Amino acid sequence: MHPQLEVLLQIQDLKAQKRELEEAGGGRQVQEEQFKLDVPAALEALDGKIEELEGDLDPPVRRRYERMASGITRVVAPAINGTCYGCFVSVATSVASDRSERNSLRSCDNCGRFLYFVS
Repeated sequence: MHPQLEVLLQIQDLKAQKRELEEAGGGRQVQEEQFKLDVPAALEALDGKIEELEGDLDPPVRRRYERMASGITRVVAPAINGTCYGCFVSVATSVASDRSERNSLRSCDNCGRFLYFVS
């Protein structure tokens, strides 16, 4: 897997965890009561790690990521059997079948999400 894609996946996962903590549902209450989690401190730690990881992105990748993240939640999506699971449109056969292409930083021609390929 491309190193920049790994960073993007980590950022996406941390942002999902942050959204879950920010929701005022039962999950947050369990975290606070059962696990004695200081939610504001945890949110601050998540923000710090997200910023750190965003700093690890190459400038062109970071600009593209920031543009996309302002409009959609999932910037990285799997491509399974030649289909982008962000928009459910087929990925070019040449990209989906070529192993060297699959290990480069690729994006969906339709929705623009960064893709990782699942065999």
